[in-house]
Amino acid sequence: MLGRLPTSTPLPPLPAPPAPSVASLAASLPSPVSAVAASRPPGPANFPQIRRVRAPEAATGMSSSASSAEGYPAAGGDFTEVVIVRHGETSWNASRIIQGHMDAELNDIGRQQAVAVAHRLSREVKAAAIYSSDLKRAAETAQTIARICNLPNVVFDPALRERHIGDLQGMKFQDAATERPEAYKAFMSHKRNQQIPGGGESLDQLSERCVLCLYNIVEKHKGERVIVVSHGGTIRELYRHASPTRPLHGKIHNTSVSVILVSDTTGRCIVKTCGDISHLQEAGAGVLENAFGGDKNSA
Repeated sequence: MLGRLPTSTPLPPLPAPPAPSVASLAASLPSPVSAVAASRPPGPANFPQIRRVRAPEAATGMSSSASSAEGYPAAGGDFTEVVIVRHGETSWNASRIIQGHMDAELNDIGRQQAVAVAHRLSREVKAAAIYSSDLKRAAETAQTIARICNLPNVVFDPALRERHIGDLQGMKFQDAATERPEAYKAFMSHKRNQQIPGGGESLDQLSERCVLCLYNIVEKHKGERVIVVSHGGTIRELYRHASPTRPLHGKIHNTSVSVILVSDTTGRCIVKTCGDISHLQEAGAGVLENAFGGDKNSA
């Protein structure tokens, strides 16, 4: 079949999330999660030739919509500092293939990026623990960070996986509209409760599992600093939960760093940093501006 790569296989489905539900948790927080503004789903497009660019000086990869946490402690007291890292680049990112739960590995660039972000984190306040999606691309990134930062063993949690994209997983994005039109339409829908044919998750389902995971981690590490390695779509949902009134514009690039302060007592979240890739510039590494993933269609 056109656009389908047979080399990787999907992992088993996620287990049902434990109680309580995030819906009940979010209801108790100061600011309810708002819906993303509706937008017209884009149609198929011809993508330009892949172009690798050097990370700009002090770049964040995000617009100014990211909120600031000036005046708040990095960690300690009521707040846990959660450092969220997107995995390094894979060949599927570069080829614009929809990964979802398919288990692609890092490519050579991705491994260099993982080393760069690990060295950055090794110069900062040491984390108490590191958590990661169990998909290979995130797991290898996390293991690199743990080794260079001299951290305890990585805790792998399937709740940190990327969104399951159903019938589109393993397909090139530009082939999806013609080969799987119903799944493509569902994937591009602005409806947050829209599931994707073939066992794919809705955005609400993705948000529920990853936000619940976030609070489970915070409950175990009150007042500490922790590192979480995950995926573009998952990180965007965590940002959306933490900053519901300030939409995120731009990409969450491979090995970008975002920092959220989370109160264990009230559930309050403060976005301190979002999508920072300054460490890639310092290391002479680059990012693929048009690699698939990290934007609103991340998978």
